[in-house]
Amino acid sequence: MKKYLGVFLIGFLLASIAAKAQTDSLANQDSMDNVLLEAYESKIAAIEKQRLEDSLMRAALEMQLNSLKTTDNLKKEELQAQLDEIANRESNRLSLKKAQIDSLRKNTQGYPVLGVMSDTLFHIYTKIGASRPKERADNISQKISGLYDDDFLIVDSIRVIAEENLADIVYNETIIMSVSEMDALWNDTTIRSLADSYAVEIKASIVQARKDNSFVTILIRIGLVILSISSTWLVIWMVGKGHRRLLKYIAARKDDWLKDLSYKDYTFLSAYQEFKFIIFISRFLKWLIYALVLYIALPLVLSVFPFTRGWSYQLFDLIWSPFKAIFVSVVEFLPDLFSILAIYLVMRYVIKFVSYIFDEIANEKLVITGFHTDWAKPTYNIVRFLLYAFTFVMIFPHLPGSDSPAFKGVSVFIGILFSLGSSSAISNMIAGLVITYMRPFKIGDRIRLGDTSGDVVEKTLLVTRLKTIKNEEITIPNSAILTGNTINYTSYSQNEGLIIHTSVTIGYDVPWQLMYEILIEAALRTDLIMKDPKPFVLQTSLDDFYVAYQLNAYTKEASKQALIYSNLHQNIQDVCNEKGVEILSPHYRAQRDGNSTTIPSDYLPKDYQAPPFNVNIKKEKPE
Repeated sequence: MKKYLGVFLIGFLLASIAAKAQTDSLANQDSMDNVLLEAYESKIAAIEKQRLEDSLMRAALEMQLNSLKTTDNLKKEELQAQLDEIANRESNRLSLKKAQIDSLRKNTQGYPVLGVMSDTLFHIYTKIGASRPKERADNISQKISGLYDDDFLIVDSIRVIAEENLADIVYNETIIMSVSEMDALWNDTTIRSLADSYAVEIKASIVQARKDNSFVTILIRIGLVILSISSTWLVIWMVGKGHRRLLKYIAARKDDWLKDLSYKDYTFLSAYQEFKFIIFISRFLKWLIYALVLYIALPLVLSVFPFTRGWSYQLFDLIWSPFKAIFVSVVEFLPDLFSILAIYLVMRYVIKFVSYIFDEIANEKLVITGFHTDWAKPTYNIVRFLLYAFTFVMIFPHLPGSDSPAFKGVSVFIGILFSLGSSSAISNMIAGLVITYMRPFKIGDRIRLGDTSGDVVEKTLLVTRLKTIKNEEITIPNSAILTGNTINYTSYSQNEGLIIHTSVTIGYDVPWQLMYEILIEAALRTDLIMKDPKPFVLQTSLDDFYVAYQLNAYTKEASKQALIYSNLHQNIQDVCNEKGVEILSPHYRAQRDGNSTTIPSDYLPKDYQAPPFNVNIKKEKPE
């Protein structure tokens, strides 16, 4: 029973929310309508003043016209012309009032006059004297209720008394309501016709209320309420019982139906997790059915009695209004949707055309003077980004809710987050653009950035990636590249050749001409070193114990420098040994007497022997 009580409490809460929403809506509507009516009254105040003056003048002219003799034809024509002019002004006044009302009708809603059973009879849109529309509607509703409570009421005694610009619906000495010229204009009819229709509505409401509140009718309605509640309880009980039986049925067969959902050694869902998920879905469906049954049953119960019918309409409107609003919004959005599709299709083919142009440039089929082929891809990315941004700017006004304060607030929030969190990213992007058009290197070049050397494997707007000779991938931010020095080993290697150089220090006892021959021969023996231009040697310094020789040689293989240097050093050692030149640097001290040479034995004669110690004794002459 607690479960069913909770279901009914939910329904009561829904009805209360609907009633409160209706009250708040009426309060907001009253405030808005008062502002509109104040503005309307200020516009027609001068028109009303002129109407009163014309009414007095017309009465005076008619009195003068009636007092004239039959022979005063000229005077009669003059007075009749003045009366015709007043009639024309009256017609224009009514047209102007009607135009003002037509403009108000788009934004103003009327206040309902309620019958005895809280049913809406008609709406009040204008005020009379100091009474606002809402006050008039409430006052008329109270008088109708008072007439119903009169046991001696004779419905046919309710009649209409019409005057020039006003009609009263009265019962005996009581004025139930007055119908003004403004009421007639709002309803696009005459004062008398509108008053007669209102009188018929009031009479019919009282007669129907008396019929509805008869003892037999009340008993029938009570029976309908009991039947509706019993049917609702029966449906809820059946759903609950069916749900329990379904769970027992699934639990008894879960071992046969449910298996582990796995791929190789990984289990996405175990049989137990699948069973728990099925239980969750079944419970969700059960409570969804409870809510639907309750939502259907509550309006049916509330619609039985006339004084609760308004709640049933509000409850239906509480759920139906959002779906209706969504449907209407979708229908109204269709023109904008077609505009968005048209913009998207046009810009899509524009981007394809731009892509085709830059592909032709990248493939060197289209040559533009001063525009390098390696600029094609980054320039296309920039142009494509700008086109996408332009497309978004064109589409944005067509998006639903784009001008709402919430949408603007989210846009500002995202912009603030982007500006605060992406300063370094933006600096790297700008640096990436500058590097692209500076062209300090390209993909595949061997470069050196600070202490890092490697081949360029990727260039993006944010970072540049290098692969070292040890197969290490190093990621360097573009802003760091822009602020430092970049050495490119590849840019001139294919045409002019890259000059690799190494130094060796040899003692002063070796002629420099011999060392030139040795170093050049070692370079010419090395693979991947160009024979033309010929290698050359420079003496870079004359130190205390040795001369520093620098060997320079050309190569086109900038990416194989480590291998070239290794082979070159091997050849320098071999040629020096062949020529009998010892490399005694940077510091090597030896006493030649009694010590072997530093040249490897493979390069020495077979009969080589280390020199003996030389001892010289100087004999003194005898005295």
